[in-house]
Amino acid sequence: MPQSTFHASYLLPVAIGSALGGVARYAMTTIVNDRANAAFPVGTLAVNVLGCLMIGILVQLLTGRMSPAVQLLLTTGFCGGFTTFSTFSFESIELVQAGLWQRAVAYVLLSVAGGLGAFWLGQTLVRGTTSPTPT
Repeated sequence: MPQSTFHASYLLPVAIGSALGGVARYAMTTIVNDRANAAFPVGTLAVNVLGCLMIGILVQLLTGRMSPAVQLLLTTGFCGGFTTFSTFSFESIELVQAGLWQRAVAYVLLSVAGGLGAFWLGQTLVRGTTSPTPT
């Protein structure tokens, strides 16, 4: 993937990829969940695993072979819009491959625990300030 230096010229490719990835995530999650009819979030699981597979393939295939704009459109844009879990996986593996095991473990644990904790806190804060929505 391209270096993380910000360039305004990359915003449009990232935005286009993100929009397409978000639409693909919504479609796939809905279709898989409807067909599975399960009490388990199979659609989200499928999207997360497929997104990780895609970003792994794309990073390996595109690095040094495509322009940074195309790389960003497909990885940060599409895969990031499809599932941020793919970026999380890429960054975790990148730390492991660099031999930074302690950072990798800390990143994984802090991301999962922090994400779950932040979600719970956000829900709890809003529940305390709003009335129930009629169903």
